[in-house]
Amino acid sequence: MPILAEEPCVFPGDLLEETPNEYDLGISETERVWWVVYTKSRQEKALARDLLAHQIPFYLPQVERDLIIRRRRFRTLVPVFPGYLFLFGAPDERVDSLKTNRISRILPVVDQDELLRDLKQLSDLIAVGAPLTVEQRLCAGRMARIRHGPLAGFEGTIIRRRGADRLQIAVNFLQQGVSIEIKDYSVEPIWPARK
Repeated sequence: MPILAEEPCVFPGDLLEETPNEYDLGISETERVWWVVYTKSRQEKALARDLLAHQIPFYLPQVERDLIIRRRRFRTLVPVFPGYLFLFGAPDERVDSLKTNRISRILPVVDQDELLRDLKQLSDLIAVGAPLTVEQRLCAGRMARIRHGPLAGFEGTIIRRRGADRLQIAVNFLQQGVSIEIKDYSVEPIWPARK
């Protein structure tokens, strides 16, 4: 039984696509850039609702989690990166987002293409429905790509966690990511390593 109805985690729906459809908000796509928003405590979803009401593009990656409250099991969506939301906006939209009073600080993104690539890959991995584990503070390791199966094409770093091999998919800007358990025969190394 869900606690709340599912809310949009991305606006517009094609925001993470290579060539998003133009939607008429009176702002050119060339004026918009990615910003990483660090919210006040537990304000990610409320900020997403406010941005949706103002028609400001955003991405809030979320995964399902089971909670037990008073011996009853509930299923809810929780942010993959607690406290973070990704805003794709022009400078005046960034100012509008600050007026919500839900933001602690906004971090500029130097490599826009890398962040978009990381977010797209994360979004695709969440869409597959695979069980994910959030990983903090990335460490150096071998870059690899999954060769076959429903996760074919996903790239990340091989890590060892609790005696199992995992592929860590990273959002490098945050130095955080998610991981999924893999078998060594299902991956191939990437040469040379991508920076």
